[in-house]
Amino acid sequence: MAFPQTPLDLGVELQIGGTWTDVTTDAYTRSPIGTECGRSEESARTNPSRCSLQFNNRLGKYSPRNPMSPYYGLIGRNTPVRISVRTGATYLNVTGQNNSGATTPDTAALDITGDIDIRFDASLDRWVTPLGTQPTDLAGKYNTTGNQRSWMLQERQGRIYFEWSPDGTATVGATSTVAPAVPPSRRMAWRATLDVNNGAGGWTAVFYTAETIAGPWTQLGAPVTGVGVTSIFNSTTLLKVGDATNLGYSKPSGEVHAFEVRNGIGGTAVANPDFTAQTSGAATVTDATGKVWTIALNGSISNRHTVFYGEISSWPTRWDLSGKDVWTSVEAAGTLRRLGQGTKALDSTLRRRLPSRSPLAYWPCEDADGATQAYSPLVGGTPLAVTGFDFAQDDSLGGASALPTVAPGATMRGRVASTASTTWALCMLYRADGTPPVAEQEMLSWTTTGTIRRWRILISSTSTRILGYDAAGAVALDSPIVTGTDLWEGWWRLEFAATQSGGNIAYEIDWTDVGGAGGAASGSIAGTVGVVALVDTSFGPGLPGLTVGHITVFAADVVGLAYDSADHGFTGETATTRMTRLATEESRTVSLSVYTDPAVPSMALGSQRPADLLTLLQDCADADGGILYESKTDASLAYRDVRSLYNQTPRLTLSYTADGEIGPPLEPTDDDQKSRNDVTVTRTAGSSARAVQETGPMSTAAPPSGIGVYDESVTLNLANDDQPAQIAAWRLHLGTWDEARYPTVRLMLHAAPHLIPAFLALTVGDRIRITNLPAWLPPGPVDLIVQGWSQVLDQFTWDVELTCTPAGPWRVGVYDSADLGKADTSGMQLTSGINSSATSFSVTTTAGLPWVTAPAEFPASIVIGGEEMTLTGVTGASSPQTFAVVRSANGIVKSHAAGTSVGLARSVVYAL
Repeated sequence: MAFPQTPLDLGVELQIGGTWTDVTTDAYTRSPIGTECGRSEESARTNPSRCSLQFNNRLGKYSPRNPMSPYYGLIGRNTPVRISVRTGATYLNVTGQNNSGATTPDTAALDITGDIDIRFDASLDRWVTPLGTQPTDLAGKYNTTGNQRSWMLQERQGRIYFEWSPDGTATVGATSTVAPAVPPSRRMAWRATLDVNNGAGGWTAVFYTAETIAGPWTQLGAPVTGVGVTSIFNSTTLLKVGDATNLGYSKPSGEVHAFEVRNGIGGTAVANPDFTAQTSGAATVTDATGKVWTIALNGSISNRHTVFYGEISSWPTRWDLSGKDVWTSVEAAGTLRRLGQGTKALDSTLRRRLPSRSPLAYWPCEDADGATQAYSPLVGGTPLAVTGFDFAQDDSLGGASALPTVAPGATMRGRVASTASTTWALCMLYRADGTPPVAEQEMLSWTTTGTIRRWRILISSTSTRILGYDAAGAVALDSPIVTGTDLWEGWWRLEFAATQSGGNIAYEIDWTDVGGAGGAASGSIAGTVGVVALVDTSFGPGLPGLTVGHITVFAADVVGLAYDSADHGFTGETATTRMTRLATEESRTVSLSVYTDPAVPSMALGSQRPADLLTLLQDCADADGGILYESKTDASLAYRDVRSLYNQTPRLTLSYTADGEIGPPLEPTDDDQKSRNDVTVTRTAGSSARAVQETGPMSTAAPPSGIGVYDESVTLNLANDDQPAQIAAWRLHLGTWDEARYPTVRLMLHAAPHLIPAFLALTVGDRIRITNLPAWLPPGPVDLIVQGWSQVLDQFTWDVELTCTPAGPWRVGVYDSADLGKADTSGMQLTSGINSSATSFSVTTTAGLPWVTAPAEFPASIVIGGEEMTLTGVTGASSPQTFAVVRSANGIVKSHAAGTSVGLARSVVYAL
């Protein structure tokens, strides 16, 4: 691959008036473009990406307030900018718009009516559409006009969906039983096969994933079967990729690399465009089967690869004394900068959730200390008039900000918007501390326009009573319900719903222990239900230490859906689920991609308390141990969970001795920057756990036995008190990893252009490997985790510095793995010294059990004095034992003295 040699190879674009505009010719290269992204080290929070560049401003084009500028009124604060390099493999660029894929006309070879095999390979900006949004078209031969439906492949909320029609009109569909794990690279291949006659009187669809269309393919979930033999309609419509139908589904955005249609499962390819080896800008592509694919109007064949995306917040103009040289020096920053500017806390989860359920009346009661009434956030809502309320006193409810305590005999009165509904429901959250009252006390009361003009709920230590009064004030309903003392312990949700059922009012009362179970009772009375007019309550004088809040009235019985999980702040929600939910709720502010395996839950969290959006997202990342970072291709954020960092295959392999692959200096650093051997983890509003390394070279023991005390204490928002011990042990493992750091690795891509494709595919958190290190360094390859990078680009230079940390701590145990599944002994040493060629020697157990002797446990890798050996067998059931080995597995040849420690080269590490 030749390195770009013309200014056009380096692209600078501004989003002007909503359209990406190429301004490369105005970007000065006398001051190279510099960018930074990612984080500076492990466990640190990601800093906003940065980019510095200069524009030629002699004509005043880049002065936002210059009326003579062609960009007047179109550029200014937070104008999007992207830097790209045109090099390497091409792809089909799909933009999320209609008409942005590629199509080929119908032919006889495409008229498959039997078994079919569809394969799709892409790097998409979004592989998962949020709940409630349209599915995404990927490929298909499907048109509803004239009933020309054959089949289509889609993404539906992260799962693979395949649909076909036996007759061009009616459709049958199958969805993968599990969602594929989206890799941080964003590239993966999906495959769907359909067996129209499975031999058992039905059809079978099977789904697969792979890294690329080349495979190998891994079956995704279980096969999906249906009753009855099926077939695929022979339609005459176009075959499309990067699109699928003429319907209003979402369209993919990103890069399509390849696509295949096979006649039969694993059969002959009848269409197989490869978009990776085309001419950039080509209007058509001919695949290996001879089919011509036409690139749609809003798509393109491109080799533009974005290396930075950000927003320009200011446009300072400068000039020399002559006034002939005028330029604008801009600093662009990633999305994290903008998010970090806002410090407004998001409301409590209840305050955010309940208005979306269209209540007729809603009073959060989260007003500040000193308030004299409770406001309503609803449009046209009136305040709740109160007496005896002391606001902002109790913040123990996970889904709420501080709520008021209510004095005995306090009152509340609030009007409810009128409605024509024949169903209504009320809800109030409460907590009562103290001795439950023996006598019945009023807890909630309201008036309606129905037969029962006034409803009252009275509560005592052992029972609840529902009273209803008619228009004359007489008791028309008296329904006692035996409850229990549980209603007086912790937070409870009191719900009451009524609906018209023929000539009767059917009612139900529910008590729900927030975050737990509950109980219910129901009944009916003749009459009309009416509508709620007024919440009008005088709290009983005998009620103990009462706190209330989030009082609602609905025109439908939706209380459970409205409050559920939000009332306890989504306690127990996983980190990735919370991040996805927050991004969906705040879609106007941020877009987020989560890279996790849906089958492996991330860390469970405590309640979501009010805080700004970035803090809430980062708290999720901190608790889970993954990395929150910025996309380099658009304005979105990305999160890769801690599990995505384990046992990675290197994404980039560099040779120290290869010409130009690693630029100077490569300087290993053996220091204590990340050393932590005494770790305390505290759960927010919970208990703590401590993990300490007390023995060994990285222990808290004073030198030379250890390194002394390096302690840390962190507080994390966790779901339960069992979690701090696990996290403390993991953080101790990271903090006591005994290996030199390689803080920076320099790539001079202009000198080694063959590395460009691998670098372009590199993502924050990926593993890289350096081989062929000089003899004065420890043997074997060095594996590193890329935390971020900086780069300098101009016409003839592309200089990259990767910020790295050791990858060794992220090699975790895998059950039954020969390399990663073995636990080390508690202590072993050489019984006597050995020379550099001995292949059999005696080993003494100093602590714990002796080595196992089962043949199935061999071979295994051990290390003695820095020399790695392959252990092929052990004889002797008790200490001392005899080891048979193959020497010098890592190239070290040396003798070893008696008493030298013997251990596994890679002992099992228990993942978080």
